[in-house]
Parts: sequence; C-alpha cells; structure tokens
Amino acid sequence: MIGDIETIEEFLARHTSDVEEAVRQAAAAEIMPRFRQLAAHEVDQKSGPHDLVTDADRKAELYLTEVLPKLLPGSVVVGEEAVHANPASYEAIQEEAPVWIVDPVDGTRQFVHGDPGFCTLVALAHRGVVHASWTFAPARDQLATAIRGQGALLDGAPLHAGSPEPGRDLQVATSHPDYTTDEQKRALLGLWTDGVRPRACGSAGLEYLAIARGELDATAFSWEAAWDHAAGILLVEEAGGAHLTRAGEPFRITGGNVLPFTAARDAATARRVVELLSDGA
Repeated sequence: MIGDIETIEEFLARHTSDVEEAVRQAAAAEIMPRFRQLAAHEVDQKSGPHDLVTDADRKAELYLTEVLPKLLPGSVVVGEEAVHANPASYEAIQEEAPVWIVDPVDGTRQFVHGDPGFCTLVALAHRGVVHASWTFAPARDQLATAIRGQGALLDGAPLHAGSPEPGRDLQVATSHPDYTTDEQKRALLGLWTDGVRPRACGSAGLEYLAIARGELDATAFSWEAAWDHAAGILLVEEAGGAHLTRAGEPFRITGGNVLPFTAARDAATARRVVELLSDGA
C-alpha cells in the first residue's frame, strides 16, 4: 500500500498518462456512444428530477473502478454511483488507502438533454489531500489536469486563473435551489447585490475549469460531495485560485465544511464572496 506522499508523487511521475488514457477510454467506450442516443429506459431519477443517472454514468464508473486500482495497487475507488448504492463506501475518503474519487458523468442533466456541457472527473487523494486531478469534457475533447505543486494544464497548455477586472461585476455560479437548505438560501441571497452577477451553475467540474481559465470569477456551492469538488478544487488551486468555506477555512474533501463555500480566481475574490455569503445568512 502507498505509505507516503513521496510514493504517490513517484506514482504520478510514472503513470499520469496512464490515468489520462483510462479516463479517455471510459468516455470513448461508455459515454460518447450514448450521447444523444439514450433510450428512455437508460435514464433514471435518484433524489429528484434534477438528479439523474444513466447507463453511461453506471458503466463508465464500473470501467474506471476496474482500471484505476490496477494502476495503483492498494488504492480504492469512491464513485458517485457506488456511494448511491452503498452510502457507507464514502467513508473510504477518510481512511488510509489512497482513493480515486470518481464522477463518471458530471452534468448528467446536460448529458441527458444532449448538451455538451458535461465531463468526467477523477481525483487521486490520500489522507484528505488531493494530489492530482483529471477533468475530461469528451464532447468538447478538452482535458484539464492538475498535480499538486506542479500547476494546471488544459490540453497541455498552462492554466492561469488571474484576477477579476477591477470595476467589473463578479460573475458567480451558484447552487440550484433544490440542493439548498433554508439557511443556505439566505446565505446565497447575499450575492444578489450591486457588483455581482450570480447565475445557476451547470456541471460543477466545468465551472471549476472556467475559473481556472479566468472565464468565471467564482462559485458558491452548498453541497460537499467529494466527487463534484475534489478534481476542480485542485485545478483551481494549481491555476492560482483559492477556496474558502463560510467559516473562512479551505474546503475539505473529508467533509464537515460550513456551507456554502466558494472557489474563486484569487484569494481576494474568495474572501469577498464569503463576506457576501455571511452577510446574507
């Protein structure tokens, strides 16, 4: 079993391209053949009409669950669909084994409606620290990667989040109301103020990519499922951005965060969004 960070770094030095290939192959084999080809019986609801799952989600996750631990013996997979079937499996994020955190189709609603705004998210974490991430948008043939301490790339080119232009309204992607408590709704109302332009978020993974590219200023999310956030949080960090919870602490993939939280292009923007969320609450 992996015993320390250096060993994970050695693994990544040897096998990052193998993980990339696995992500691409999962999409090629199980996701893209079903894009805009889904039959009614291949789509189900989980918690509600905005929480969908398809055969592409299930089969792509199974593919990655088989392949990834073979690349890193002793590692385990925590995938969205497996956790839905067995919630106790989520606890592996807090245990000693390295963990692959997988969202096979992030943006399933978009996928179901034939919108290319979806992606596959994979993150490698150990002891609560995300060491590497892969964000693959197969319908756009875009791959963003990040390795802790080594920067973020989009299709091989460095990503730099930069800072919002002074005097321009902040563009902030926010949680869908269906996934917020009354307290979180009040907090999010703090964003409806002069100088901020909030909008509903799409695929969380692609919103994080937009921040890393400097195309979106911040997010304000009210849920903490690691498969939605682990890959993007590292991508934003390595592109020069920051993330904070409403308690003023960095977001933790192991949970227990004070929500909503933000990821932003720079630390100053993250602090401003958190202040607005606190004012709203």
